Amino acid sequence: MTRSPSITVHYAQGVLQAAERLGLAVPPALRALGDEARIPLARQDEFWEALCAASSDALIGLRLGSALQVGHLDMVGALLMSCETLGEALEGLLEYYPIIGEGSEFVLQREADAVTLRYLPSYRVRRAERVEAVLASLVHLTAWITGERARPQRVEMAHAARGEVCLYADLLGIAPVFDAPEPGLSFAVADLRTPLIQANGPMREHLRQLADEQLRRLGAQSLAVQVQQLLQVHPQWGKERVAEHLNLSGRHLNRKLAEEGSSFKLLREQVLQRMAERLLRETPRLAEVAERLGFSDESAFAKAFRRWSGMAPGQFRQGGAE
Repeated sequence: MTRSPSITVHYAQGVLQAAERLGLAVPPALRALGDEARIPLARQDEFWEALCAASSDALIGLRLGSALQVGHLDMVGALLMSCETLGEALEGLLEYYPIIGEGSEFVLQREADAVTLRYLPSYRVRRAERVEAVLASLVHLTAWITGERARPQRVEMAHAARGEVCLYADLLGIAPVFDAPEPGLSFAVADLRTPLIQANGPMREHLRQLADEQLRRLGAQSLAVQVQQLLQVHPQWGKERVAEHLNLSGRHLNRKLAEEGSSFKLLREQVLQRMAERLLRETPRLAEVAERLGFSDESAFAKAFRRWSGMAPGQFRQGGAE
């Protein structure tokens, strides 16, 4: 089973606080977010379903996003504030957004006179409300970090209007375009050079180091560990089968693992070696061990085990196992 994408608990806390400021009756069960630093997708879905069901306002997502503050974006919010320009902050958002929320992503589309930040959500439950919350929070964050000197010149939603367009304009400062192919915010190229009011080079570099480390931890969990977990359940699966289960091509899986400094072959051999050592301690028949790990016969397993550990399975049983 793959690990569910997660969001930082700070974002969920920000949404809850915004809901309470708006006078929304938050169900008691939602207030108990627990002690975990991150909230899995299934819990997020329940969270948003309950919040939206508790409100009769069709634009509740937009209002919640508008009420979020930069501190609710975990360390990423502080990092974006410390950038030199709006353009640098947008690039930082692309790189570090997984710290705020895994699964969904941002991409930048560049044209001659504009740059569009596209948002590609991975969730389905209350999708429109959640997308509106994300875009609204970014509209207000942009205004805040630039001292109101820059705002998106275009806001696009991939769904139909959920209320009066004038209400959207009041909350966003601009009337969105609806039923677009993908949601996003467009900025004039000149606005990307807008300096940020809290630019701080030393702070930015310090936060980048912390964010890079957190990304490495999340990256290991979100792909390499997923691969290992799948192989522990299905040790006989090859690269293409694992990739298919993760909705990737085999080539894409290889590339993403390589970016993390790993490979499918390395991960598979690590998993199989650990499983082999455990099974050799528990199972007397070598043929059974080979079969359970997906090898064609005992000879193929013995050859692989010797390559991994430098000893034959029998030697491991006699002296390698403690």
